[in-house]
Amino acid sequence: MTPESLFMGAMILLFLSATLTMIRMLIGPTIPDRVVALDALTTTTAGAMVLYGVITEQAVIIDVALVYAVLSYIATLYIARYLVKKRVGLA
Repeated sequence: MTPESLFMGAMILLFLSATLTMIRMLIGPTIPDRVVALDALTTTTAGAMVLYGVITEQAVIIDVALVYAVLSYIATLYIARYLVKKRVGLA
């Protein structure tokens, strides 16, 4: 078993995880459930980007994945802050 086949297996598992997370995001009963699913989806996508960068030996894809993960984190914090303010009645 070569390292490339292991990475491809991991990519397939990440794709399955992203598919299940997408389903959760679409049918989530509450908004916080959907936000958590969106955060998990972006994290899975960043992981897949890192694996793809390792497989293709392109460091720029890993850099893009890091920026994508940071922006996703900031967006999740902003949405959580909005939901808390909405719950308290400030927004």
